[in-house]
Amino acid sequence: MSGDVLSQPKATVLVVDDEAAVRRVLVMRLQLSGYRVVCAEDGEQALELFHSESPDLVVLDVMLPKLDGFAVCRRLRAESCVPIIFLSAVDAISEKVAGLDLGADDYLPKPFSPKELEARISTILRRVGRGAAEIESRELPTGQGVMCIGELVVDTNRRQVTRGAERINLTYTEFSLLELLFREPGEVVPRAEILEQLWGYPPRRAADLRVVDVYVARLRGKLEPDPRNPELILTVRGIGYCSQRLGETAATA
Repeated sequence: MSGDVLSQPKATVLVVDDEAAVRRVLVMRLQLSGYRVVCAEDGEQALELFHSESPDLVVLDVMLPKLDGFAVCRRLRAESCVPIIFLSAVDAISEKVAGLDLGADDYLPKPFSPKELEARISTILRRVGRGAAEIESRELPTGQGVMCIGELVVDTNRRQVTRGAERINLTYTEFSLLELLFREPGEVVPRAEILEQLWGYPPRRAADLRVVDVYVARLRGKLEPDPRNPELILTVRGIGYCSQRLGETAATA
């Protein structure tokens, strides 16, 4: 049975780390879990392999030769919504926030448990599917799963958001957060619940909830006319967030 799993990989994961030992462990563990794995040892090689291999997810170390992980993430986000999980030996909240603010989907400090990384990879790939190309190519019914939120048109089938003729590019995690908050307009969603639903793990310390705050800020920055005075996504102090009740302007087609 394991041979069948390996012959039909679930998805391709690009592992970028300058430590050979880390690469070996991740290749072994992820292949046993059924993934196809390609590896890079520096930032420039990571970009080359990304374009040649079209991975479904990138595991990206922050401290890399030639181009560091943050620079690689910026380049990838300029052209792709591929899920990115940062790895870093620096477990500082400021660095975690910096990585997430660039558009990473998760952040795991070193040393880490390979089992925990596998769980996070599995959670993200379950949420987003095998990749953008697969989502774009599906035969989808039109007129279903479309929400109008003020001037925004949210197509939950194609995971696209537009304002007039302008398409607003959201990462998979940003779109999933949008869906979660607008599923029940006006209903408060606790930060811990958002973390568990989107990232697949409960908060173990206060800093874990900062992940949610960073993503809400990113989403407001893309959707709100004035992110400093949000009208669509409201903060419920000490609890979490909720979407604004927009009456007749927010409806599901």
